[in-house]
Amino acid sequence: MDRTQRFGIEEEYFITDLRSRRMLAEPPADVFAACREVIGDGFSYEMFQGQVEVASPVFDDAAKAATYLGRVRRELSQALAGYGLGFICSGVHPLADWRAQRATPQVHFQRLFEEFQIVAQRSVLSGLHVHAEIPTGVDRIAVLNEVLPWLPMLLALSVSSPLWQGQPSGYCSYRQVVCDEWPRMGIPEFLSDEQSFEQYLGLLKRSGALAKDANVWWGCRPSLSYPTLELRMTDACPRLSDALVLAGLFRIMIKHACQMPTPGSQYSLERLWLLKENRIRARRCGHHGRFTLAPDTAAISLEQWLILAEQQFGETARVLGEDGVFDHARQMLRDGSSAERQLRVFSAQSSPGLQGGQAVVDLLLEESRENP
Repeated sequence: MDRTQRFGIEEEYFITDLRSRRMLAEPPADVFAACREVIGDGFSYEMFQGQVEVASPVFDDAAKAATYLGRVRRELSQALAGYGLGFICSGVHPLADWRAQRATPQVHFQRLFEEFQIVAQRSVLSGLHVHAEIPTGVDRIAVLNEVLPWLPMLLALSVSSPLWQGQPSGYCSYRQVVCDEWPRMGIPEFLSDEQSFEQYLGLLKRSGALAKDANVWWGCRPSLSYPTLELRMTDACPRLSDALVLAGLFRIMIKHACQMPTPGSQYSLERLWLLKENRIRARRCGHHGRFTLAPDTAAISLEQWLILAEQQFGETARVLGEDGVFDHARQMLRDGSSAERQLRVFSAQSSPGLQGGQAVVDLLLEESRENP
């Protein structure tokens, strides 16, 4: 087996006022200049002015990803502190009022706000995106179909958006609830191969539903710019160590699927239906969800699902040098999800509401600047 699997990671950060703990609606130009200087070529604007994105270089091992993102987080925290600011990396900002946020004045984002109106205005969200390279000659949709049923497991491990507008939402990933307000986001259509994907895009573009250069926003999708599949379902992770575990699990799954003679051959409409339900359970319950993996089988816990994942992908993990990723994932279960940690801190305050939200922001500021 080839021992390489190239990948890249995108993280999104909310710029936060350290005094009010609120997301900054309109950062000054010199704040963006400081962010750009730290992040370098990987710097990108996001939909809202109070967000920035880091798009990593291409990595061939997890250690390089840890070094790069650890440096970015550390230096960005130091740079922002000079302005009385910090950043948090989570699925939503607990105290962000979406009505107060300002769109980034770039043509691409302006088009989104014009077309989708309040749906775009409410999407004050941050995700963890992971690109995994697919070799030439391997059908990306076949690989996608092979890994899709496992993605709610990754979502359940990542959940970090339990609060919305300063109050508990009742969901561990309210970000994924907001995502469903958008068209062509969430679970991919049932497609057989890359040719059918091109037919799908072509039909939507001819009908006027998609611009000629547009893509879909599924929780996992073929990139139009790179020879990759891009994981988009997972919440942004406050702890970098957690983000690296999720990226490791995804690249292992992709590598395993690419080595199979007929990836995706077991994917069916029934499994698609179960995938949709498992995503609903993951976003609602996170670590405490119960998941059904195949027709006529009993629901299992997230811990049991991880055991099955290790049985399925353990050898591939060893080949890629990711031997410890399953132990680290189990540690995430023992620690509790970010959503659980946030809710504990929120409810422990004598006066939940604003005081609880501020305490949660303090927790996220601390975890976001930690290094593994």
